[in-house]
Parts: sequence; C-alpha cells; structure tokens
Amino acid sequence: MSDSLPLDALSAHLAREIPFFGTLREARKTTSGQSNPTFVLGTDAAQYVLRKKPAGNLLRSAHAIDREFRVMRALANSAVPVPQMLYYCEEPDLLGTPFYVMSFVDGASYSDPRCPRLSVDARARVYDSMNQTLAALHSVDPAALGLEDFGREGAYFARQLSRWTEQYRATQTEELGAMEELIAWLGAHLPDEQGPPRLVHGDWRIDNLIFSRLDQSLSAVLDWELATLGNPLADLGAQLMQWAMPPGEEGRGLRGVARRAKGLPEDHAYVEDYARRVGLSTPPDMRFPVAFAFFRMAAILQGVKKRGLDGNASNPLQAKKLGRMIPVYAQSALDYLEHSA
Repeated sequence: MSDSLPLDALSAHLAREIPFFGTLREARKTTSGQSNPTFVLGTDAAQYVLRKKPAGNLLRSAHAIDREFRVMRALANSAVPVPQMLYYCEEPDLLGTPFYVMSFVDGASYSDPRCPRLSVDARARVYDSMNQTLAALHSVDPAALGLEDFGREGAYFARQLSRWTEQYRATQTEELGAMEELIAWLGAHLPDEQGPPRLVHGDWRIDNLIFSRLDQSLSAVLDWELATLGNPLADLGAQLMQWAMPPGEEGRGLRGVARRAKGLPEDHAYVEDYARRVGLSTPPDMRFPVAFAFFRMAAILQGVKKRGLDGNASNPLQAKKLGRMIPVYAQSALDYLEHSA
C-alpha cells in the first residue's frame, strides 16, 4: 500500500472544498490508524488530518469512515470533544478510496496507560477526564443529534457477538482453542439488556484520546469507525479490558501495576465514578462486557493479520506483530472470567 498521496492534485481539490485551506506542502503518514490509513497534512496555513479507506477487498461494514465522519460532525459543540469535520469525499477517483479531512488537534496522546512521564496528580486528572467524558458521551440523547438511525435498538451485545463472530470466521487463518471457548461462553451468557440505546464509541481506550498538555483535560476523542447505538457498557468494558492486559508495548495494560500509588484508578473505583456520573444507583456487572471486549479485539486483530497476509495492511510489519496478540487476548478473557467468578 502506498504511503504517499498525490500532493498537487489533492492540494487543488481541497483548496476548492475547504475555505482557507492553503497550499498543501506535505502529507505525513502516521504510524497509527491500522484500520484506516491516516495522514497529517501540512499547508502554508494550517495542519489537517486525512483518513481514508484502505485499498483492496474489504469486509462488509468494515472501515466505515462515512459513519466516523457523520458521528463526529454530529457531536460538534457537545460535551464530547471531537475534531472539526471539514470535508468528506465519497468518490474514489482522487485517492483510490473515499476519504475525509478534519482539523488537527494538538495535544498529548498516551499509548501506555501507565502514562509514565506524568506526575501522580497529572495521571489522576487524565483518568478522571476520561471517565467524565465517557459518562458525558453515554448521557447524550442520540435523537437530539440527528443520530436516531445510527444503529438498531435492542439486543446490542447479541448483534455484536453475531457480527464479530462472522468477521472473525471470514478472516480466520487457524483454529484457536481459547477463541472457540470464549465464543461459546459469550453465546451462553448474553445479558438481558434494558434501557434506551446510547451512542457507543466502539473502541474506547486511552490511545484513541488526545489530552491537553496544560491541565490533562480531554481535548479530542478519535477513531469513531466502530461507533453505533447500543449498550454503553461496551465502552466501559473496553476500558477495563485494556487494563487487564499486561503492561508494555504489546499488551499496553495495567495488569500487576500498583495503581493507587501511581494515581491510576482501580477498576471498581472507575466503575463507581462512571455509575455516579450517568445516574446509576449501583455499579453494573462488568463480566460480560469485559469478556466481549477481549473477544472483539481479538477478532479485529484477526482482520488486521489477514490484511497483512493479503498485502492490504496499512503497516504490514505492525499487522504481523498484532496478529501474534490474538491468542493472548482470547486467553486473557478466559483468565479474567475465572478470576472474577
């Protein structure tokens, strides 16, 4: 996959579509954005971010940058901070696939949830801001934003389990016993879901967020490709899932970390704060949402691995590396369920 963009043609096109865009000087491909290639655009006026669909044969409903653009545009001026959506191009003629352009949000991004370079107090502010923003997202009325048709009502986890099992099967390259056991457990423990559907981010974790360098408040929530209407506990489960992974470059978790001394919240405290902020009388049972988050991440990585093998990955070496984490996520889910029983 090409890491470059046709600067002259793209510059002329965007100058016609985006007021005061300026002249495009460079397009730097980021190392993130495994699903949808992402570029930082530099002009003589400002910086922007371009995200596009990858090339090649894609799974149905995957790489939904149109939905990503729509939801962030709808959230403008809400309590959920997002970049400004500037332009969406559905036609593939210019870049080979559809793409969109948004504003560049300057700030800090933390790939390691331990945030090792921050002080204890700064870490606490990062996590409190993350909790507060997640609660704000789940308090939004989708209909008030024109998103009442952004997903189906009811049985969110049942639909998601079916969808991601189908995606996993479509890209499966080998049989993994832990994944089969996890799929069976999830199918046998689907929760009885109640309450109105809420806007679900779909990939809520610290490395999809940008924070202010001044006060550690949350400046922007990114990567809305998997957003839909559904059960908000899916996002909270994704947060706890990441923390249950081992720390380090691959696991990027908090397993075994002495959290309190480092200004990091324990699971139960984080869930209690979230429950209070969204108006729940008691903290929710998180076993199914966390186990499902492990499964879905493993299924996503299976897709990344398959694209790498097919030559369509945004970063082939990273795709191979991430593919090795699939059995780790599956086994971690089973370990979590055993220890939380």
